Amino acid sequence: MVSRTNKFRGRSRYHGRGKKAGRGAGKRGGRGNAGINKHRLMTRLKYMPNHWGMHGFNRDPSLRTVHNSINVSQVDQMIEEGDTIDLSPMGFDKLLGSGKVSRAIHITVDHASSRAIEKIEAAGGSVNISDGDEWEESEED
Repeated sequence: MVSRTNKFRGRSRYHGRGKKAGRGAGKRGGRGNAGINKHRLMTRLKYMPNHWGMHGFNRDPSLRTVHNSINVSQVDQMIEEGDTIDLSPMGFDKLLGSGKVSRAIHITVDHASSRAIEKIEAAGGSVNISDGDEWEESEED
């Protein structure tokens, strides 16, 4: 190992630092993603397999219908007195069928899944679809 003072005394062309050390990021092969297709190719293949390219897809926003939904069990917990509730003023426009219903509830909502309607009617309640667009799977006859 060369002593520190000998590095400054002109003993060699590079003064104990090697050919590229001391010139920025030369020794490590560049900064950032430099050389990722050349001398760091195996690093890219091993550690960044999905770094380039497009992944998945996004539908056009005009084709998307995003519903603010609520589950049947959450509605059952929300109602304290009475058995009628309108979900549209609360900001919910779709009723989903996850959870249990312990009492008869009469619900008015824009959309409802078929499972939610089954559970509400099994408990003795009813679901009124305000727009008339009931969301169900299409049945082919």
